[in-house]
This record gives sequence, structure tokens and C-alpha cells, in this order.
Amino acid sequence: MMGSNPTRIPIFPLAGGLLFPRSQLPLHIFEPRYRDMVRDALAGQGRIGMIQPSGSGDPAPLFRSGCVGEIIAAEELDDGRFNIVLHGSNRFRLIAERDLGTPYRQADVDLAAFDDSEPEPLGLAQRAEVEREARRFGDALGLAVDWGAVGQLDDEMLVNAIAQVAPFDVGAKQALLEEDSLAGRADLVVQLMQFQRLAPGGADAGQTLQ
Repeated sequence: MMGSNPTRIPIFPLAGGLLFPRSQLPLHIFEPRYRDMVRDALAGQGRIGMIQPSGSGDPAPLFRSGCVGEIIAAEELDDGRFNIVLHGSNRFRLIAERDLGTPYRQADVDLAAFDDSEPEPLGLAQRAEVEREARRFGDALGLAVDWGAVGQLDDEMLVNAIAQVAPFDVGAKQALLEEDSLAGRADLVVQLMQFQRLAPGGADAGQTLQ
């Protein structure tokens, strides 16, 4: 952990909606409260905190960690919906939610809770293992993947892209988000792909990507 850097941001609870520093996340915004959130964010600091709900309900309980997304593209449709793209800046630790009278949720968060400086590259053997297991996992899911393009991704983009798009459960995705090091996240993503592929009823049994 590092020092403390508290700030207040609007938060968008979305199961499976992982965002990592230096990664991007496209979102289609249709609920009225989140349309308001995007409009207010665009008129303000242009950032939204992505965080996963840890349970059901409205409001749903939240995990304690998420990632700030800077809005780098926004298109408002004729009916008021938005298509936006977020660019991850840094992960945060939730301090407390604040009731400020907005239809969307806002919270005080600590932006210094994680070290999100650029990571050291993976070792050659670990990189090869990630690519090898990703191929097996993709084949088991019946996905059409441009593996040549995948091979051109840098280590961080590769590992985080798998974490974002693979059909892991919410708890597994949260563990990936909170993993301190890229090497540790790479090990975990390999374990999760192997487990899901080999488990009874898993990917090798015909599971499809939702």
C-alpha cells in the first residue's frame, strides 16, 4: 500500500465490468440514472469509478476496490443513451459512499491504495504459458481469435484483456483486479482458464461465452 489520496467520484456498479490502468472499456449507457452520471461527468472531471457489486439488491453492496475510468470518447444517441469509452487511470479503494442527492451513486475513494506504475514485463516462459492456455481456452469456447494479433499485444494488455473478456465469475474477476503484480495476475488468469476449461461442465463441455 502507498499513502492516502482521497477524492470523490461517481461510481458505476457493473458485474464483470473490469477496468485496469492503461486499458480501455467500451460501455453502452441506457439507464436514466447512468445517463445523468455520464452527462455530469462530461460537464465535470470526465471520470467514472468502475466497481463490481458484491451481491444483489438496489442499491447492491459493493466490493471495496475498483478502477477510475477517464471518458476518452462519448456519443450521445438521439434517445439520450450514450456510447462511451473509458481509459483506466488507476485503481482505488472505496472509503465510503456519500448521499449527495444524485440518482447515481457517489463515493469517496483512495486513489493511492495501489501501485499502478507500469509493471515489469513477464518472463518468456510465463508469457508463453499465458498465450498457450489462452489458445486452449479460446478453442474450448469455440471462439474465432486472431492469434497473430494477440501475439503482438504487450504483456499487460494481453493479461488484462483476458481478465476483462473471459467468462469468469464476479469473485474471480475481483481477485484479478486486486492482484498487485502483473506476474501474479498472469498466474491467476492461467489458473482460472485451466480450471474453467477442465472442470466438469466447463468450457471443454461446450460452455459458450455470454
